[in-house]
Amino acid sequence: MIKNYFKTAFRGFWRQKLFTLINVVGLSIGISAALVIYLIVHFDLTFDKFEKDGNRIYRVVTNFTYPEGTVPNPGLSTPLQLAAKSQVSGIEASAPLFRLILPDVYIPQNKARPVKFKQQKYVALTDSDYFNLVHYKWLAGSAKAALTGPYQVVLTSEQAKLYFPGMPFEQLIGKTVIYDTVKTTVTGIVQTIQENTDFAFRDFISFSTALADKGLKSGLRLTNWGGTSVRGQFFVKLLPTTSAAGVAQQLNTILAKNNPPKKDKAQTISLQPLSDIHFSIGGYGGITSFDDVANKTTLYSLLAIAMFLLLLGCINFINLTTAQATQRAKEIGIRKTMGSSRTQLIVQFLSETFFITLIAVIISALIAPFILQLFSGFIHTGIRLDVIHQPGILAFLLVLAIVVSFLSGFYPAVILSGYQPVAVLKNQAQNSSKTRNAWMRKSLTVSQFVIAQFFIMATVLVGKQIYYSTHKELGFKKDGVIVINSPWKNRTQGKNLVFFNKLRAMPQVEMASMGNDAPSSENTSSTEGTYIDGKKEIRIGDLAEKFGDENYINLYHIKLLAGRNLQPADSNKAFLVNLTLINRLGFKNPQDAIGKIITNFNGDTRMEIIGVVSDFHQESLHAPISPLAILRANNEFGGTFHIALNPQTAGGSEWQKALINMKASWSQLYPNDDFEYEFVDKSIAKFYEKEQHTATLLSWATGLSILISCLGLLGLAIYTTTQRTKEIGVRKVLGASVAQIVTLLSTELIWLILLAFVLVTPIAWWAMNKWMQSFADRTTISWWIFILSGGGMLLAAVFTSSFQTVRAATANPVKSLRSE
Repeated sequence: MIKNYFKTAFRGFWRQKLFTLINVVGLSIGISAALVIYLIVHFDLTFDKFEKDGNRIYRVVTNFTYPEGTVPNPGLSTPLQLAAKSQVSGIEASAPLFRLILPDVYIPQNKARPVKFKQQKYVALTDSDYFNLVHYKWLAGSAKAALTGPYQVVLTSEQAKLYFPGMPFEQLIGKTVIYDTVKTTVTGIVQTIQENTDFAFRDFISFSTALADKGLKSGLRLTNWGGTSVRGQFFVKLLPTTSAAGVAQQLNTILAKNNPPKKDKAQTISLQPLSDIHFSIGGYGGITSFDDVANKTTLYSLLAIAMFLLLLGCINFINLTTAQATQRAKEIGIRKTMGSSRTQLIVQFLSETFFITLIAVIISALIAPFILQLFSGFIHTGIRLDVIHQPGILAFLLVLAIVVSFLSGFYPAVILSGYQPVAVLKNQAQNSSKTRNAWMRKSLTVSQFVIAQFFIMATVLVGKQIYYSTHKELGFKKDGVIVINSPWKNRTQGKNLVFFNKLRAMPQVEMASMGNDAPSSENTSSTEGTYIDGKKEIRIGDLAEKFGDENYINLYHIKLLAGRNLQPADSNKAFLVNLTLINRLGFKNPQDAIGKIITNFNGDTRMEIIGVVSDFHQESLHAPISPLAILRANNEFGGTFHIALNPQTAGGSEWQKALINMKASWSQLYPNDDFEYEFVDKSIAKFYEKEQHTATLLSWATGLSILISCLGLLGLAIYTTTQRTKEIGVRKVLGASVAQIVTLLSTELIWLILLAFVLVTPIAWWAMNKWMQSFADRTTISWWIFILSGGGMLLAAVFTSSFQTVRAATANPVKSLRSE
């Protein structure tokens, strides 16, 4: 029977090739989008799910509470980490993870020069307990013997193959690996984790090495209970009967004893579940291996897009199937007369739907890899379509096929199977079918236009915000300015001055300055300070810092509102502040703030305000302008060169020559370090990469939704004009013009689009306003966004349907009336 169903379905589809093609294309687009989005979402939702006891693993987080609010930090002070190991009960395993900053790795050779591997990313200090917390397969050595003493290292198989290519893992035990100047011995090799994980470390140096090595020990800050660094994180695995709240309370008790809370600043400890780590407290610029933080809102938005595109394909199928219902009325009547039950007919029609859906699923699986390649620029490299290693994909496609078949086919199946044989065989089914199904087709068509117009409106608004963000006046000069960071390992004041003088001597350079970050940068640094005005004490807990020399504000055209510029003698004594800070302190006139003292700066320094500069954006427009201090750069914070280039002549190559000269001078001073530079305007554009990716995805979703909607509209137009062929012929004979007939056939469509516009506008405005809340400085939601979107959808729909309506209106009426 099933075989007969599919045979009948195939014959029917072959007779209605155009409608079948429209249904297959619509469903294929929706299913392929759903498949790609499934791969993206599934990738992020499966991080560290392989851990057997993952529900008992936590990261210990430090929360800093200021009057302005609470800021979580994934780091934990080293003294508290050590105390947790010996003084906190209820912990089965605990391990520190202290990240080393891009060490150069050297592999000694017998007599030859050591092989160098530059700036290895994921190198951490930890102890043997780490392997009781995160489980690895041991390929050489053992968890009990590894990392038990100083100067020992465990490598992942991936890193071992890099350092010692072609050598068996067993022979690597005892080999020497040097990290900058720290010489270690290999004591174990573990299999690189193949599953999705945030534990991406590849080199594990014993934590006791830092206690024995003077250089590493200073970075741990063993006596600083209040200081944290995102580089130093701490993980615990609790006993099955232990509560996270109980462990956090013990840690807070220890912290309060050794670092009592201050009046306007407090630290508290909390435990972050392993399942939450991939979605929060990240974004620290590659400092830790837990930076690739996913956004759950984005994932849910992607799922919504997939659902809408699938829904559009299903709506097409329902509309076209119910529109053609009368053409199958006699078939249904005969089947019922021959004894078919309604249940059998429903099964038959659902089988036909499943057949089409199955074809669409196969097509989707074939084109999905090309879609992934298309978006390869901003999706994770680990996202791929691999049925062999991802058997869950087959299950997903099967479930998707069943769900789509049910959504698309159930209503048409109920309608078709409900025809009464007597009415059908007396040709009375057509009128009742029109009455019964017209409202459903109109409702579904309106739904299609609502979805399509929503995507159009969202795409236009996101594009408008991106344009606003990248073209807004930020309060400083950003064009034609280059930033170069000197290598921090080889950085010396002498080399910096030599390179700086070479830069200033270049004819293409207008001005040069030494400091740290550009005025607007992803690398933010902040501190605290206190101002006492005689009556009350005003504390600034979010005081941002920038470092520069006397050329810094001049190079970036930052306006000095009052006071004087920085001078060499101002280091650690005085600084410039911005307008936001003096407003926070209660000054209305910038001149009144000159000479005032900020105490407790960085905890223990008195700083004099010598100048006030105008406000400028220190980060992306997502963040508000915060209180700022610009300090005189010293050796520690003076390794970044800022170069303002002279304007380039039309078609000239002055900037290219300048870069060539800079690279030549760099190579003389830093022969072992790569020459890297970045234009300030380009770095600012990177602030909005996520928004650019969102705009790209929305553009594709918009295009696909319009395509699916217009395909369905074309199918309905073909069906409608076919049904009204004789009516059109009569009207033409009676004198109706082509324009009148096209208007007649298009009027209903226009009203449906206008109704969809009225419905979608408040929904789109609410969603846009919600999305815009993430920007502290944002564009306006202009009225023309809605008019443009609605008008664009109307033009696209009318243009699509006009292919068929104009053709029907210009047809010879003799042919349509011949049978009469």
